[in-house]
Amino acid sequence: MSASNSRLFKVSVIIPNYNYAQYVGQAIDSALALDWPDVEVIVVDDGSNDASREVIARHAAGHANRIQVIHQANQGQVGACNTGFAASTGQVIIFLDSDDFLEPSVIREVAGVWRPGISKVQFQMRCVGADGRPIGSFLPQFHVTPEPGQIRQWVMHTSAYPTPPGSGNVYDRHYLEKIFPLDHAGGRASDSCCIAAAPYLGDVITIPKPLVSYRIHGKNDGAFSGLDVQRFAREVTRATQLFDYARRIAKNAGYEVNQEAIRYSLTLLPYRVASYKLAPQTHPWPQDHALRMLADLMRGTFMPQGMGRNGQIAIAAWTMLVLTLPQHMARKVILWRFASGSRPPLLIKTLKAVGVLR
Repeated sequence: MSASNSRLFKVSVIIPNYNYAQYVGQAIDSALALDWPDVEVIVVDDGSNDASREVIARHAAGHANRIQVIHQANQGQVGACNTGFAASTGQVIIFLDSDDFLEPSVIREVAGVWRPGISKVQFQMRCVGADGRPIGSFLPQFHVTPEPGQIRQWVMHTSAYPTPPGSGNVYDRHYLEKIFPLDHAGGRASDSCCIAAAPYLGDVITIPKPLVSYRIHGKNDGAFSGLDVQRFAREVTRATQLFDYARRIAKNAGYEVNQEAIRYSLTLLPYRVASYKLAPQTHPWPQDHALRMLADLMRGTFMPQGMGRNGQIAIAAWTMLVLTLPQHMARKVILWRFASGSRPPLLIKTLKAVGVLR
């Protein structure tokens, strides 16, 4: 659908919420403020026991024709998104995390690239603190603007492609109908399966600019604000489960994905390294050791997966540092990699100077 006739589509913004009373109001307001003529907002409160109900009611007041509020017993994020999707009627779907907020222009930007055959449109996220103020970083770092065919090849050979988490994606309804209702194949997060299946069931289009704010406040499932040692093992396990799910989707769509592809993901490698270094006794890949990870690093570096050369060099240097440093020093280097707010100003300046960060 081109920009000239893009007004034909209806947008559904689905906001799953659980105990985010201090943030959900801003999420709702950002959905209502979208510069688009046909938007429905569906807020699914997933059994919150804080003040969420009152906040949702207050921000929804006066917008009964645009907002549907659903209260349900706690089912987790996956269950909340299943409920929201079943209630939606839009052709274009956004799952907006209740601690994030959208730019008013996001749908106009999406409409400019929308066409048949798309599974999702993705864009950058501006990282903000708990107070909603930018902290100076963006994700993902799109060092190139990938074409859909490139993304499909990257995931087939490395299981990886540059993608934002949940709120940084806009989905086509026909695509989602192929994978909903979601189960827990990708863990607790509802966005995992949607992101993993997208390259195999349609085209992924990239807009390399920030169109949503991603709040980092210490309680996110996706963002780090400190060092949770066991979380690295959980992320490796989740990625393994998600890769198996994606391989099944790919096979049904006529694509054969090598079961070893996940080893060469430079996106997953830092989680493997951190898990192995900090808690080898609970690391979920028992066959991993330092030499194996270095070998996977070397091979992955020569396999395109949407990462710029300077980014690859940075991952390689970080990996070798973490694997060789004493653990008390490695912890600090690991923290800098995963918690952007912890990075010293000189490190940030250096990373920007060499093009690793933008």
